[in-house]
Amino acid sequence: MTARPLRADAQRNREQILVAAAQAFSRCGLEATLEGIAKDAGVGIGTLYRHFPTRDLLIEAAYRSELAAVCDAAPDLLAKLPPLEALRAWMDRYVDYMTRKLGMADALRAVIASGANPYAQSFELLTGAIKPLLDAAAAAGEIRPDTSADDLLAGLCGVALATGAKREQADRLLNLLLDGLRYGA
Repeated sequence: MTARPLRADAQRNREQILVAAAQAFSRCGLEATLEGIAKDAGVGIGTLYRHFPTRDLLIEAAYRSELAAVCDAAPDLLAKLPPLEALRAWMDRYVDYMTRKLGMADALRAVIASGANPYAQSFELLTGAIKPLLDAAAAAGEIRPDTSADDLLAGLCGVALATGAKREQADRLLNLLLDGLRYGA
């Protein structure tokens, strides 16, 4: 039996809950209240529970929603920007995503402790998003062709972990990383 698609208003409520939850868990960790999330989303607590019967399901869904947003941005960026600019714009989005994820660390650890794995497939999704960006920039002769998606992902993780919310420093390090990709191009 397949689930029925959500009505437009229910889908909109779900999306608003996920945005509010990601912000709340990033800002407050486990101290975020479900009532506060519902209020920030502009829905009642019953609506929140209808979509996410448990706190763990909400945390995991908020994380996966953030992951999907950063991964889904790659094709749009490639369609709108030259390859190197698209790659750099995606790198910015990834660091922002990682910064939010770092704020959610305690909440995500609680989900893992309950037996769920919110990170299942994250690596594959992220490297799958990066690869077309790298391929396009390499085909345009803008970066070295031997850059792997997992190497760039490791570098981006390092930048995000090292800088946290220090965005100016993150920008400088991302520029250095991008300069390194250009070497030998």
